[in-house]
Amino acid sequence: MICAIYKSSKKEGMYLYVPKKDDFSQVPDQLMQMFGKPVIVMMINLATRSLALVDVEKVKESMNKDGYFLQLPPPTENELEKYKQRKQQGDKPVE
Repeated sequence: MICAIYKSSKKEGMYLYVPKKDDFSQVPDQLMQMFGKPVIVMMINLATRSLALVDVEKVKESMNKDGYFLQLPPPTENELEKYKQRKQQGDKPVE
């Protein structure tokens, strides 16, 4: 299965996978507005590639079912919560 991968012009780390280059007909309008102008990253064959941050089978399943796959950025770490946990454990912060 060949697909095109686009990065979001509005949200760092957000990627959209579609089965055909420049065909966003299956992607909901609201999602496209949130995504911004798609910037092509690459064309890949999902049958012969693995992906770093997402399961290829989930991508294929979503593209077959919905006509697209949206990869969200990994969650950011909450530095304040990490600090509170270290403080509760009696650890000193690294200087």
